[in-house]
Amino acid sequence: MRPLAWRLSAAGFDAQVFGYRSVTAAPQVAIDRLAQCLDDGPPTHLVGYSLGGLIALETLRRYPQLPVPRLVCLGSPLRGSATARALLQRGWGGLLGRSEPLLDHGCQPWHGPTQVAMVAGHVPRGVGRLLGAVGTDSDGTVALAETRLPGLADHCCVPASHTGLAFSPQAARQVAAFLRCGRFRR
Repeated sequence: MRPLAWRLSAAGFDAQVFGYRSVTAAPQVAIDRLAQCLDDGPPTHLVGYSLGGLIALETLRRYPQLPVPRLVCLGSPLRGSATARALLQRGWGGLLGRSEPLLDHGCQPWHGPTQVAMVAGHVPRGVGRLLGAVGTDSDGTVALAETRLPGLADHCCVPASHTGLAFSPQAARQVAAFLRCGRFRR
């Protein structure tokens, strides 16, 4: 996330990286910690990459009073991950750590006060393609259909693979546009 944070800082945002243990700790630990960081603070936008988007959205669902005007997810499998299920079927679920249930099932449709948007990639290079879990309508790890959660304020696609989303100048420009205006650039 540091390349994305650097690009957002250059665009005028006070970007900070929120780290969490995605493999060794349960998502609830990150959810509670993020809620603590945001509670009683100034309005703060969030940006979550992959599992981070699921963590951020679940935080807002469980703590709807948090002062978060907008959240942008990047390549997050909000509707569950076929790649995660393929890893589980092959006995490689340990790679998912304790986040397996969240990755497997995804999130409920969004009805909260925060405007939530998705930047998805459409360059199909990644582990999901290697496992046969996702097709060409994907970022190689997450299918585009897995990024389309009912209740999103906006959705856009950029030419990036799943990993490439965190490094993409186009993704960063779209994130900045949504955080500023509540919609992506067309």
